[in-house]
Amino acid sequence: MKLAEVCVRRPVFGVMLISFLVTLGIFSYRELGVDLFPRAEPATVSVYVTLPGASPEEIVASVVLPLEDAISTVSGLDEVNVWAFEGTARIICTFVLERNIEGAAQDIREKVAGAMNHLPPGVLPPVVAKVDPDSDPILTVLAAGPMSRRELTEIADKQVRRALQTIPGVGEISLNGGQRREIRLLINGERLTAHNLSVLDVRQAVQSENIEAPGGRVVHGAEELGLRTLGRVTSAEQFADVIIASRGGAPIRIRDVAEVEDGAEELRSWSLLHGKDVVSIEVRRQTGTNTVWVAEAVKQRLAGLRSEVPGGVELVVVRDISEFIKASVNSLIEHLILGSLLASLVVLLFIRNWRAVLIAGLAIPTSIIATFTLMRYMDFTLNNMTLLALTLAVGIVIDDAIIVLENIFRFLEEKGMERRRAAVEATREIGLAVMATTLSLVIIFLPIAFMTATYCQTSTSTSTAF
Repeated sequence: MKLAEVCVRRPVFGVMLISFLVTLGIFSYRELGVDLFPRAEPATVSVYVTLPGASPEEIVASVVLPLEDAISTVSGLDEVNVWAFEGTARIICTFVLERNIEGAAQDIREKVAGAMNHLPPGVLPPVVAKVDPDSDPILTVLAAGPMSRRELTEIADKQVRRALQTIPGVGEISLNGGQRREIRLLINGERLTAHNLSVLDVRQAVQSENIEAPGGRVVHGAEELGLRTLGRVTSAEQFADVIIASRGGAPIRIRDVAEVEDGAEELRSWSLLHGKDVVSIEVRRQTGTNTVWVAEAVKQRLAGLRSEVPGGVELVVVRDISEFIKASVNSLIEHLILGSLLASLVVLLFIRNWRAVLIAGLAIPTSIIATFTLMRYMDFTLNNMTLLALTLAVGIVIDDAIIVLENIFRFLEEKGMERRRAAVEATREIGLAVMATTLSLVIIFLPIAFMTATYCQTSTSTSTAF
């Protein structure tokens, strides 16, 4: 073993080599991400389609079935799940493990685009996206206060959500249980019929009036001015003044056939805290970012926002996945350290030499710390799987150290060799055997690297929710 011989004959070189690897490992450890599980990218694509006002039965009959017929021809498709609700449907397409996610998503987009001619005219453009396993919320914050749900929604949206979106690493922030502002038109059917109008006429008038459109540009001498059509309606009074049609030269406005009410949208989700109405704010991180760092940054920003929101408003964190991640990772690190200490005690019990214990004890942390450099290069994170692998590697490292030390002691006691020569000769004698033992363990655990989480089943099924 040339490396062992060089390190024995040049101890300063050996110490500097180990110090170099440990230093790289320490700095790499500071940059490693922390997560619960390794990031996986299953070949799963979702199709979200909307038909406003349609019942679940109509969604299935006129939207889902044509899309399923088109999607079922994609190669490598393993499973299709459908959730149909009022006005919307979601189709989840799962592919076999061998299928590339980019190619699968592109094939789904092409099939959905080709099936658009078979869908009802009122269908909005379908949204095709890859399913991101990192899209689950990492933090849930509740905004509670003595004001109405609509006012809480405005505070959660305008102050909290916009402030949290500026934090690096934060992806999407969604609100649940809130009520946004909504202008309601309470149409009087008798008045509408008397003016020979329909609900579609009212809808078309509102859509055509409540719009801002570009007006082109005007060139005046050396100046060029841009034009805009400012037609956005902002108040209930302005909605009431919108002209629907003209009868006998007199304009018919919305106030003539309907009552305009400045209220809140229909409540479709509900959030409660101790029996009081609250607004739930769910924070999602960007793909590949450190969950713990993002959660800590969000909580620090929330601490500053508590003094900026109106009096009486409370921001309560009710769900924080980073706490479980930190507890899980700290538990594995504790087991890793405990395993190293117990392994060193076993060496002391059988060899009964403090120098041997010190050498074996140093072999464990230096080997593990140096591994962090490779983990950083391979873009791994500190999670349950990688820390469990490091815990298992403690036994392998201590085994190799014990075997080499025991053989060196044999050369010292039985053959009476000088220490440096005994270290070189003993390492050279069993170096190949130790390497073969380590490689055999690597081969045994190698198939685990190709394991992946998947929801694959052997049949394709469709489930419809009403």
